Amino acid sequence: MDFGFDAADDDFRAEARAWLGEQVSGAADRRGWERTLGAAGWIGLGWAEGGYGNRTASLTQQVAWAEEYARSGAPPRSGHIGEKLLAPTLIAHGTPEQKARFLPPVAAGAELWCQGYSEPGAGSDLAGVRTRAETDDGGRTYRVTGQKIWTSLAHEADWCFVLARTDPGSTRHHGLSFLLVPMDQPGRIEVRPIRQLTGTSEFNEVFFDGARAEHVVGGPGGGWRVAMSLLGFERGVSTLAQQIGFAEELGRVVRTAVETGAADDPVVRERLVRLWAELRTMRWNALRTLGGSGGPGAPSVAKLLWAGWHQRLGEAAVGVRGASASAGPSDWTPSTPYALDDAQHLFLFSRADTIYGGSDQIQRTIIAERVLGLPRERKGVV
Repeated sequence: MDFGFDAADDDFRAEARAWLGEQVSGAADRRGWERTLGAAGWIGLGWAEGGYGNRTASLTQQVAWAEEYARSGAPPRSGHIGEKLLAPTLIAHGTPEQKARFLPPVAAGAELWCQGYSEPGAGSDLAGVRTRAETDDGGRTYRVTGQKIWTSLAHEADWCFVLARTDPGSTRHHGLSFLLVPMDQPGRIEVRPIRQLTGTSEFNEVFFDGARAEHVVGGPGGGWRVAMSLLGFERGVSTLAQQIGFAEELGRVVRTAVETGAADDPVVRERLVRLWAELRTMRWNALRTLGGSGGPGAPSVAKLLWAGWHQRLGEAAVGVRGASASAGPSDWTPSTPYALDDAQHLFLFSRADTIYGGSDQIQRTIIAERVLGLPRERKGVV
């Protein structure tokens, strides 16, 4: 596509920059920040429909907002799963009643969501889910039983969209349904945070024991179609904003290399220049494929590119520090056993980049089958 910013985009960018400049310094907790964004209409810019309390913006304006947000130092988003994944899925597959119920609270930053896809023993094999849901109340509701894992921000979420098997005799991608489950069900839903190498716990295990669900998106048995549609919304404009953060991280690594003298080594200089060139290439590739013009394999190609790149950046971040990178920024204590500086956190957290969001192996399989037309990989029956 012919991508470029016009005068209207520049005005939109200036408005976004000014608003963020006024609001970011006073940002409170992450949930409060979501409400601040919602009150100003900044949630839901990319939705195909308006009228839910959200502004609507062109594709280029969405890019401008994402870039300005990344540059502003604003808090990490807690509402992005509802805004970027659930909402477009409801707009595409939900009933008018479902859209009227769930989209305004997402746009207002009032309800937070998590994604119930991955399971132990299935991982990135989404068709291998074993969580089951049985009808109750004469078919008006479902009772969900099973376990999900690596569920981002489940400990903060009000709702979870869950892929569950509603046809007891079904296998693989047949007989699945896309259910909307309220998280406030004591005794029926348990959330257990997973402590990571970094000492933080963004991911969780979620256990469902007869949890109640009243809403089915796409109808009973339509879960696979809805789930695949949702995965198509995972990447796009957000990739460009992500790259703004990558550029800032690379800048810190370069400055450290100069300060420590590591940049005097020609091998280190070549490594840093290669990282810079690869990041620029990723930006141009993201712009080229923006709006879905890159074909069915574009999201998988993008994931492969940035995941490996970010891991190499993490390795460079500690490499230019030398031996000092092995020591934490403060002494060990029982209350702070995982004190890490920015470089150490980048190195450890980026180890997961090639796994979450679809592992590298899964992305290569998608490219092989859907783009190159190679024979499909044989899978066992679950």
